[in-house]
Amino acid sequence: MTGAPLPANANVLARGRRAEQALFAGLTLPATLVLLVVVFLPIFWLSSLSFLDRAGDPSLENYRRLAGDIYVDAFLVTFQISATVTATCVALGYPLAYWLARQRPRVANLLLICVLLPFWTAVLVRTYAWLVLLQRRGLVNSTLQSLGIIDQPLQLAFNLQASIIGMVHVMLPFLVLPLYASMKAIDGDLVRAAIGLGSTPTGAFWRVFVPMSLPGLFAGVVLVFVLSLGFYVTPALLGGGRIQMIAQRIESTITIFSNWGAASALGVVLLAMALGLVALLHRAFGLDRLFVR
Repeated sequence: MTGAPLPANANVLARGRRAEQALFAGLTLPATLVLLVVVFLPIFWLSSLSFLDRAGDPSLENYRRLAGDIYVDAFLVTFQISATVTATCVALGYPLAYWLARQRPRVANLLLICVLLPFWTAVLVRTYAWLVLLQRRGLVNSTLQSLGIIDQPLQLAFNLQASIIGMVHVMLPFLVLPLYASMKAIDGDLVRAAIGLGSTPTGAFWRVFVPMSLPGLFAGVVLVFVLSLGFYVTPALLGGGRIQMIAQRIESTITIFSNWGAASALGVVLLAMALGLVALLHRAFGLDRLFVR
């Protein structure tokens, strides 16, 4: 006797879901169109250019030349710098985020403002600030010489180390922010319970706190590494032309050789590598679980 109204109720629920989906699609349509025009259309245009030679004829010449040593070295340097910057950000950012998460809310908010300060200054300005600090007559060398620690200025700028220092300064907040959010969501009673059950504070930290903070850590690692792959300004200035990442190679290919096809091929390969890396991380760790708790 109570089973008769169920089909009608099911139809009403189905129509409600369809109406909700249609409303959601209508609300997101403008943003979807903007993404298609601003993001996917340039990518499609870039990809089409990479399959054209200088005469405008279809060709794989631009991809064949990427096997040359000069381009292979640029890819290796790009991944080497990105990996080093990511590892350095993890080494600096994890203790910093842990310390911030253990502060009182007012103190933590004040310290977070200090972490966010680099976002309020242009990357170019921050890079020139590091040049002022690291050049041969910069603040660091002048201080060390005045203290009698060194006799001759050290080569701190225009090399690989300077590029890494500048990039770490820019990328560190991208790791600290998601890691801090992940750590703040961890219930401190769980660590105290582990200690109460006989674990040492160090053991409770490594066995309870660290595994629960991994989603934020992996999210920050993905952000830092992928963003570092496309860096241009900082390694171009602090590297002094001696450090050639893919972004600099793309710029020189366009400005010096006016070869848009070759530059497009470099961009497509770099994009494919970044997407492949994200796909591997998603397969290994599940990125949907990293960014959504």
